[in-house]
Amino acid sequence: MQNHHLVVPFSEIDPVKKLGLSKTPSLRDNLIIEGDNLKALKALLPTYHGKIKCIYIDPPYNTGNEKWVYNDRVNSPMMRDWLGKTVDRDDLTRHDKWCCMMLPRLRLLRELLTDDGAIFISIDDNEVHRLRALLDEVFGEENFQADVTVLRNPKGGVMAQGFAQTHEHLIVYSRMPDQVEFSKLKSEDEIAGDYDCEDKDGKYRLLELRNTHRQFGKHNRPNLFFPLFVSPRAGKVSTKRSSKSVKVLPLWDDGFEGCWTWNSEKCEKDASLLIARRIGGKWKIFRKSYAHGARRKPTTVWQGPEFQTEKGQQ
Repeated sequence: MQNHHLVVPFSEIDPVKKLGLSKTPSLRDNLIIEGDNLKALKALLPTYHGKIKCIYIDPPYNTGNEKWVYNDRVNSPMMRDWLGKTVDRDDLTRHDKWCCMMLPRLRLLRELLTDDGAIFISIDDNEVHRLRALLDEVFGEENFQADVTVLRNPKGGVMAQGFAQTHEHLIVYSRMPDQVEFSKLKSEDEIAGDYDCEDKDGKYRLLELRNTHRQFGKHNRPNLFFPLFVSPRAGKVSTKRSSKSVKVLPLWDDGFEGCWTWNSEKCEKDASLLIARRIGGKWKIFRKSYAHGARRKPTTVWQGPEFQTEKGQQ
């Protein structure tokens, strides 16, 4: 199955003029494709290779109740024996069939993505661990982005045993590491709540310049451990010592040698954004973070009426 996607023949998509959806159906238009999805993906590849930024798929969850059919035309005698047979809970090979069905499709989907693209896949607990293993193989572990918990049924499934399941998974992988951007601009309400200072350049908040994560420090970020100098009267910060300045190092209260989040070159270049405050008898250095262009990352728990199953059935 490793190279099954390569031997799937290229097929031509035949435009059908019906339902008044399009007078001139074209691969360059919005498409609704009816037919085998493996053939459809291969047919899209010549035109859309490396051009699709976002892909969402909703494969069979393989619960045993869907009664899906394995139909891939393969040469393996074992797999040919699977053809046209319903996959249900009594099928002892249903997980094998599911993995063999998914692998070539995932490989083709990866080929369609742009370098800064991502794939989102809905799944539940039946196959989530096998899906992760397949995606690690196809996309690489380094491209795993998130396992989002989606609250689908707040009341819980009444047919479940032991626990009433309320959630599903949304697995996210990127095409290339460090290329995809998931954050979005903060809303006006978020800005109003987060940015409590303002000057001539707009609203801002103060963030501590010292790295607040203790796993980073002088021991592994020596280039970010250096003195800054504070003017006590004005609270101004400089990389250069003056006669009345106070030396400040990125030390924790217990003496642990931490590090700054900016290097010395950036501190010198953007010294106007640095402010020193005397707190608890010690000088602390902060940087201004302005609201314009501020973004926030999505969280890994999604809940709300827009995600609930019964809303999708109305």
